[in-house]
Amino acid sequence: MDALIQFDLEVNQNKFLRVGGREMHAILSVTGRGPAAEGDTPVRADPSQLVEVLVIDCSGSMADPPTKMAAAQQAAAAAIDVLPDGVRFAVIQGTHEAKVVYPSTRTLATASSATRKQARAAVARLDASDGTAMGSWLAAARDLVPPSSTINHVLLLTDGINEHEEQEHLERVLRGCAGLFVCDPRGIGEGWHPAELLRIAAALHGTAEAVRRPADLAASFRESVLAALSKLLPDVRIRVRTMPYAQLVFFKQTSPTIQDLTEYAERVDERTWEFATGSWGAERREYHLCLRVEAPDDILEQDRSAARVDLVVDGELRADPAAVLVNWTVDMAKSARVDLSVSQVTGQVDVRQAINAGCDAYDRRDWDQAREQWARAVALATATRDETALEQLRHLVDIEPGGLVRLKDSLSQTDIKVSIVDSVQNPLHPPVPRGPAVADIICGVCLESSPPGSDWCENCGNSFDDDPKVTVRR
Repeated sequence: MDALIQFDLEVNQNKFLRVGGREMHAILSVTGRGPAAEGDTPVRADPSQLVEVLVIDCSGSMADPPTKMAAAQQAAAAAIDVLPDGVRFAVIQGTHEAKVVYPSTRTLATASSATRKQARAAVARLDASDGTAMGSWLAAARDLVPPSSTINHVLLLTDGINEHEEQEHLERVLRGCAGLFVCDPRGIGEGWHPAELLRIAAALHGTAEAVRRPADLAASFRESVLAALSKLLPDVRIRVRTMPYAQLVFFKQTSPTIQDLTEYAERVDERTWEFATGSWGAERREYHLCLRVEAPDDILEQDRSAARVDLVVDGELRADPAAVLVNWTVDMAKSARVDLSVSQVTGQVDVRQAINAGCDAYDRRDWDQAREQWARAVALATATRDETALEQLRHLVDIEPGGLVRLKDSLSQTDIKVSIVDSVQNPLHPPVPRGPAVADIICGVCLESSPPGSDWCENCGNSFDDDPKVTVRR
């Protein structure tokens, strides 16, 4: 499968810090390139190297109302139907314990017309009773999947909270499952907790989602399975090695979902961390790296490496290494400049923090604070042209042409919880243009640089319109 995908790694940053500056931000863009597809058929790995496990919440609350259980059965059947021949799969019934309901051998079945029919029949017999123990469900999936040389995917549905086991047990299971499979948790109804879905998704490199209507669940299941089928590698790791004068502050995925990966870092040695990112196909993801840096000496105006970034697959480097640089400068024009990629990411984070703050206020029945936070989110999203966030906000507020924001009448708990989960969805924005569009202008008098489009030199005040010596640094 290694030959099916090649990687590119790019770092975007403003390398200049004012004298005494200690925080360096960089955006890492990782692009996986698969072979060209024929027609509309996506390139996929060998089906025998793919594993799908469906985990269906069958606790008592799934029967109230009965449309939830019916939707879960329809969604599971829809997911089974899109499994290609050769994929190995299983179905787990989740209550206060986990039970493999298909295949009856408590192993994995191989997808075919016969086994898909048998699995759909097993799903149709599911009923709701007892409690919820997600750690036990995930542990059962862990026991089914083969080693991580295969691409293992778990799709977990719940309508409740993890109330029939200790939280510590779930945390232990998550640590034990990390690296073995990717898990996409899904929520239905009003009884689940967004924090639990987001925790599972972050620990197991999946995507948390929820549906506002039970009828939407089948499409969500199909999309999740089809996305899993597009993966070509089971795991890609990002390795960050810092210089002695740099320390890791945080490492976050920012697109296509927002996830803080800092706590999941594996320490290789005193100055090296590795971050597992889950399975990959032909796709692009972005990450936000923050370093705390200390100037090692009094030398200024020189590029220094703060960290080296590598992509690692099965212990081998899979892209040219990238450097995060730092250059301490007395030139305030250089150090004050904000990299467009960094500003785009931080602006999107601000939008989503405002969305969640509004959701928290609404839960407290503080309507004024909820409206204030969501109005702030609308303003931020409008300014950054964040259409994804604006679409999420339209489920919560009415946005009038003049920018006035009004709370929607009778928002449900489902609306609030879905909005919290959706706030971490952050589809990739168009790449920030590079080259001449962001080229520095070099003053012909003092030879210092100014931002693109400047009419005057920020250092000496020389007018560029009257200066025949102006050059452009690409």
